[in-house]
Amino acid sequence: MAIGGGTFTSQNKALPGAYINFISASRADAALSDRGSAAMALELDWGPEGEVFTVYAEDFMKNARSIFGYGAADDRMKGLCDLFMNIRVGHFYRLNGGAKASCSYGTAKYSGTRGNDLKIAIRVNGDDGQKFDVITVLDGAEADKQTVAAAADLMDNDYIVFKKDATLSATAGVSLTGGTNAQNVQQSDYEGFLDKIESESFNTLGCMSNVDAVKELFVQFTKRMREEVGVKFQTVLYQKAADYEGVISVENAVTDGAAESLVYWVTGLQAGCPVNKSCLNAVYDGAFSVDTGYTQAELSKNLKAGKFMLHKVGDKVRVLGDVNTFVSVSADKSADFSDNQVIRVLDQIGNDIAVLFNERYLGQVPNDAAGRISLWNDIVRHHRQLSDVRAIEEFTSDSIVVEQGNTKKSVVVSDRITPVSAMAQLYMTVVVE
Repeated sequence: MAIGGGTFTSQNKALPGAYINFISASRADAALSDRGSAAMALELDWGPEGEVFTVYAEDFMKNARSIFGYGAADDRMKGLCDLFMNIRVGHFYRLNGGAKASCSYGTAKYSGTRGNDLKIAIRVNGDDGQKFDVITVLDGAEADKQTVAAAADLMDNDYIVFKKDATLSATAGVSLTGGTNAQNVQQSDYEGFLDKIESESFNTLGCMSNVDAVKELFVQFTKRMREEVGVKFQTVLYQKAADYEGVISVENAVTDGAAESLVYWVTGLQAGCPVNKSCLNAVYDGAFSVDTGYTQAELSKNLKAGKFMLHKVGDKVRVLGDVNTFVSVSADKSADFSDNQVIRVLDQIGNDIAVLFNERYLGQVPNDAAGRISLWNDIVRHHRQLSDVRAIEEFTSDSIVVEQGNTKKSVVVSDRITPVSAMAQLYMTVVVE
């Protein structure tokens, strides 16, 4: 008869032998999460309807035409180019639907006026007279080519859903017609976007609407998500005094496009700004002409009012101050909360620790002394990374206290941090002898 052996849960074995458990050392993810994610709802001539679609920066540069209808170099993509200058990924939602363009051979993949610029050309194949070359043409350029014997063999592409029962015959080009954009986007369309985007993860939410009711909708959504749901992000609006650290109000208009077009660039700038950096003095390197016609007195007044402004310094346009709309300073909320660099640090901590707890501790780790020490260790490790990149200063492990809450299931964490801010003013006294 063999001696005892195997694994154990408790030390209650009757037979002599070696009972050995093999477990992995704890590898909790206490790393700093990446920034560079933005979300926007837009009126477009092309693209999916009623859903959030995700585009990475490298895909935008290569595939903007099939995703948004126009190449990245097209003037109609100036805003999105500004956005993608500083983000790694964007989550988008098309506000306006419409009708799809079509012809006898196929229907545009998406609704919108851009479908009217599509053509389908058909010619007899040069090598096999029984087959046809079916060419999808956009703006006079070939976008897709397939060689088939019949329409039933055609594969739908990025632009056309082919009619498989069509009879193919040679033609120089049949235009798709009837594509339209839905007019008069309503507040309910923005509400649909916010419902969909709530489940996504992003650093900055941008809104291009200049309608105050829509802007207020975004303010309230931001407050609810930050305060009630615990999801930390900032929202960029055009000329909206929200008096809230989660909302950034762009004051400058542009002179060669929709007045609020600078929202694209600021949304990307804020999303892509590292946790240990500031947007203060950043150079505007986008495609629009920015109205910087403000006096020094106006700049000072607007900055104090929580307006995110750009101003001209020499031949460059720069960010005047990395501020949000919070201005109601109190004993509970100091002026530090108006500094977006501070908010980025606080949001980084809020999002990272929430993910850490939900993935590693929630329902898995006992709420005893050892479990709380493990949580304390992970939070300390996370904060030391913030300290190493100079996002916070004067941090010690004593700054974190983890205790049992009022119930056996709850844990209370006390966390004291000092965010670092970038240099903004130089006061220098020179003594001449």
